[in-house]
Amino acid sequence: MGRKANMATIAISGAGIGGLCAAIGLRRLGHDVVVYEQAPKFARVGADINLTPNAVRALDGLGVGDALRETAARPVARISRTYDTGEETSRLPMGDVAEEQYGAPQLTMHRADLMNALEDALPDGVVRFDHRLVGITQDSGGVELAFADRESARADVVIGADGIHSTVRTVIHGPESPTFTGVVAFRAVVPVETLTGVANLDAFTKWWGPDVNTQIVTFPLNRGRDLFIFATIPQDGWHEESWTQPGRVAELRELYADFHPEARRLLSACDEVLKSALYVRDPLPSWTAGRATLLGDACHPMMPFMAQGAGQAIEDAVVLTRCVEAAEDPAEAFVPYERARRERTARIQVSSRDNAWLKDSGTGEWVYGYDAWSVPLD
Repeated sequence: MGRKANMATIAISGAGIGGLCAAIGLRRLGHDVVVYEQAPKFARVGADINLTPNAVRALDGLGVGDALRETAARPVARISRTYDTGEETSRLPMGDVAEEQYGAPQLTMHRADLMNALEDALPDGVVRFDHRLVGITQDSGGVELAFADRESARADVVIGADGIHSTVRTVIHGPESPTFTGVVAFRAVVPVETLTGVANLDAFTKWWGPDVNTQIVTFPLNRGRDLFIFATIPQDGWHEESWTQPGRVAELRELYADFHPEARRLLSACDEVLKSALYVRDPLPSWTAGRATLLGDACHPMMPFMAQGAGQAIEDAVVLTRCVEAAEDPAEAFVPYERARRERTARIQVSSRDNAWLKDSGTGEWVYGYDAWSVPLD
């Protein structure tokens, strides 16, 4: 990436995975990038992150892949099993096979390890904490950002990487009403040394339940020393969308009492669990309005069943960086960026909702084989 003559001030709302990736890429072009984050500091929120080869290849191009490999696990396969009999219905080789086929492996890790690597790639002062965005206004020359403490800032363009409750999206499209799916998710991390009688601890394994919304997913973390457990099941009585809300281990075990003994052993090893309601949002008709655009969950929040939420935000950041590099004014890059990304993200958004991908057979090529650094741009 080369330095362009016309440098711009670019504001990013949200210091999550997508926002930090965009900041890294855009700073490498020489732009003045400021990331505004409402939290008072970075926190270790979220237990895990599953980076499939398409996401790892994108991160390699941003220069952070080596740091991730120091702590990540490399699942050897993606396995599907039936919840009651334990029958294996599909197995997709990953590990070295994925690296040879897709140019990068699958990496699974604690989310904090990814955030640390992204933070380390940015100098101090790029992220400004305690800045909760409450509105933006545009004119022909730029964007005015208003924050909750009555402070304001001005930039040439703004990127809304501010998640499922995006203020920038609300400005562009108005308030939304996400639909509760009737499904809840449980998450836990257990030391592998506490598990006995469980196979495939070095793989990504998905236990497919009796209906499309019931499942248990596991994969290794921390170079294989820990195992992440993610389970979903229909339950209308819980509506809390936060990913940090505690749940009850006894309830978790009871809800999956009809699963295979091997799957139940996983849940027996859990000492604590987090619980969250899952909401669905439809693909947006557009992401861009003038000098403002959206990225990641702000424009295409996904159900977690294909493990592509973070991956698609990372891809967004790379493609947006490439489009900005090709434009004289970053605002001119927003429509080509959206055009390059909308079809793919909408397809994954809908496919994640359907939750049938790789259940019995198939290839990961259309997801894993995507290269954000070389995909054609208009």
